[in-house]
Amino acid sequence: MIVRRRLPPQQREFTAPRQVWYAAFGSNMHRSRLSCYLTGGRPEGGRKAQPGCRDPRPPERALPVMLPGELYFAMESPVWTGGSAFYDPDAEGHTAARAWLVTAGQFSDIAAQEMHREPGTDLDLREVLTSGRCEVGGGRYETLVCAGTVEDRPVLTFTAPWGRDGVPGNPPAAVYLRHLASGLAESHGWPAARIAAYLASRRGAAGHWSAAAVEGLLESPPGEPEDEAAPLPG
Repeated sequence: MIVRRRLPPQQREFTAPRQVWYAAFGSNMHRSRLSCYLTGGRPEGGRKAQPGCRDPRPPERALPVMLPGELYFAMESPVWTGGSAFYDPDAEGHTAARAWLVTAGQFSDIAAQEMHREPGTDLDLREVLTSGRCEVGGGRYETLVCAGTVEDRPVLTFTAPWGRDGVPGNPPAAVYLRHLASGLAESHGWPAARIAAYLASRRGAAGHWSAAAVEGLLESPPGEPEDEAAPLPG
């Protein structure tokens, strides 16, 4: 499903939505990893346990979606090493994501954990739902974005305050790419070749990872020689 750039209809008096779509474009496309942010625990590959949400119930639904804008890799991931995945909603193209139908409180608590804050405080969604963006801090994932609506509910995510051209690209680590690739397979059901072509073409990965090398990550267990980034031929 392609998400259109459309903000929720404005009301005379702002009322926070009861449910929102949380659009995960990175490692939280995995249901098992997202569950650690809901119920608490240390996700596979993570270095610390997450405290979880006040409301630990699983998402009511999940949808594969394409967000307007571009996925790119930059900075240095403290968990995976290599570049982290970010989302530029103003860039051309589309970003594959998984939309989880959660309560506004659950979204607030998931965002807090990604922002390295203690969960337990509801985010004020007024600005992001009226303007499409809201910076709640200057950190990597402290900018809220409303990418559009699905079934009259806002599609929300969080990313960096800068765009894809505002920071140098950085190639992602093999273990991170493998995790994203398997998340795309789980959520979108894409074949390996399509997943590899998509990830290898993102800024930061392009020119450092070939589609063949990314596809090899899906076929080999962790620790195999394919774990090293393979530059494009020529």
